[in-house]
Amino acid sequence: MLKSARKQEKDAEGRMPLGDHLRELRNRLLKSVLAIGVVTVVAALYYNNLIAFLVDPVLKSVGCKASLNDIAQQATSVKQDTRCAHITMNGLLTPFTLALKVSLMAGVVLSTPVWLYQLWAFLAPGLHKHEKKYALAFVGAGFPLFLMGAFFAYKVLPTTATVLIGFTPKNVDNLLPLDDYLDLVTRMVVVFGLSFELPLLLVMLNFAGILSGKRMTGWWRAMVMGITVFAAVATPSTDPLSMLALAGPIWVLYFIACAVSLLNDARRRKANPDAALDDDEASHLDLTPESVSPSLPEQTTGHDGGFDDAT
Repeated sequence: MLKSARKQEKDAEGRMPLGDHLRELRNRLLKSVLAIGVVTVVAALYYNNLIAFLVDPVLKSVGCKASLNDIAQQATSVKQDTRCAHITMNGLLTPFTLALKVSLMAGVVLSTPVWLYQLWAFLAPGLHKHEKKYALAFVGAGFPLFLMGAFFAYKVLPTTATVLIGFTPKNVDNLLPLDDYLDLVTRMVVVFGLSFELPLLLVMLNFAGILSGKRMTGWWRAMVMGITVFAAVATPSTDPLSMLALAGPIWVLYFIACAVSLLNDARRRKANPDAALDDDEASHLDLTPESVSPSLPEQTTGHDGGFDDAT
């Protein structure tokens, strides 16, 4: 079994030598790869179902009412339906490569909680002990956000396919290679999923003390514009509703990240007023006067005019 390097180092602030950092990184990467591999093997058992699920949007985009299995079996009802897409595969190794690619994509997506936790666990020692409790919240939010992005990518696939197939000249058949189509699906799922992780990344940088909520809020105009441009490029449809359907949730998530970061900054200032100061700024001094108690024992005047210590 892999033994964590941090269990050997009992530094209260999470400091350790470079060699231990590298061993820790190796252990985290191996655990992530192992989780992805296990889920990939399980997904390979349902390879045909995954292919049918991914091809369904392009069939709907051309008005095909049959499923991929019906097309493969060449059912009579399908033969009469000329609107079904001509999905092909070319090459002897293509089926195996395609199965591996689809299974690996499913493994990466479904094992997101594991590798997100490993990423946070590697960065967590840079935080204080009371901040490490947010690890589960980080993983719990990261996985649904990634799935939400993948869901939006899947929902815009029919529109994407309709627009792209619409460039086919008249009286020309379009043979759709399945591996090329799945490459497009993979890129869209990864790009959309990671774009929905952007607010979580901003919150993580804030909790690590790298990015303040005030600075993050100051970027809102550029962020709104950047998200809008990204949504316009990611959705080739000319329909503005499709673009807003993607950009809207990311806008909301960004402003939620700003609000969470501002609350975290306020909590830090309350606990430590000097936390927001730069390195060249002086800390605040408490100039409130306090009562001073006598530090010397009381003295009384003696018969000779001198002072005697009181007993």
